[in-house]
Amino acid sequence: MRRSRLTLLAAALAFWLVLPLIPLAVWSFARGWRFPDLFPRDLTLAAWRYTLSDTAGVIDSLALTTGIALATTALAALIGIPAGRALGLHQFRGKAVVEVILLAPAIVPGIAVGLGLHGLFLTLGLTGTVHGVIVAHLIPTLPYMIFVMAGVFSGYDTAYEDQARSLGASPWQVFRHVTLPAILPGILTGALFAFLVSWSQYILTLTIGGGRVQTLPLVLFTFATSGRNDVTGAIAMIYILPGMVILALTARRITGRSRAFSAMARP
Repeated sequence: MRRSRLTLLAAALAFWLVLPLIPLAVWSFARGWRFPDLFPRDLTLAAWRYTLSDTAGVIDSLALTTGIALATTALAALIGIPAGRALGLHQFRGKAVVEVILLAPAIVPGIAVGLGLHGLFLTLGLTGTVHGVIVAHLIPTLPYMIFVMAGVFSGYDTAYEDQARSLGASPWQVFRHVTLPAILPGILTGALFAFLVSWSQYILTLTIGGGRVQTLPLVLFTFATSGRNDVTGAIAMIYILPGMVILALTARRITGRSRAFSAMARP
């Protein structure tokens, strides 16, 4: 009985989260949807044909957004894994101050961060460039990666690494065969957060990119404010697709569901 209630609650929560996307999906196929019609009278693929055409520029923005998010995630992992190890395994003077500083991007309003970075990036010649946008995206993504990895390393036993080194393993072999398998779920979790945070950045991209770096959130906002609800719905469906695909591909590793099932199946 309790399990059925939890299943029902999970289904209700999933439906509640998906509910706002249903009108967007309907709009993407609607020629017009006017009150008081419960459903649009005419359905068409015109919005999708325009969205996927070269004229709209959505495909180019999709590729650019994906590249920026992947580059930001890779850099966040390169910085976040050793930083998370230091925070998770070691106690040092000023650790609390470092943690507060790392949390600052999540506390300070995005527009303030963007304006502050704009003045600095202007002197460095990074405004209006893809490289500048990638570096700017590191500001909100690094805290997720660092704190996820800090949580992983807080329960990590370094004795296994010592044993591997005592058996003659090189530093690369220790990392590949001992450390990486143990922290991989944490890396995937942090990378998922970093990718999605970078993917959804609007203010930082607009401020640092100066309108020259046209990522998908900027294109989506442009059509949304122009009154093209049908095209906005189609772009929104494309916008949420990568996040859902990544979540579906990484959910089993992150949650350990497959491992739990295999353990339950054993006699």
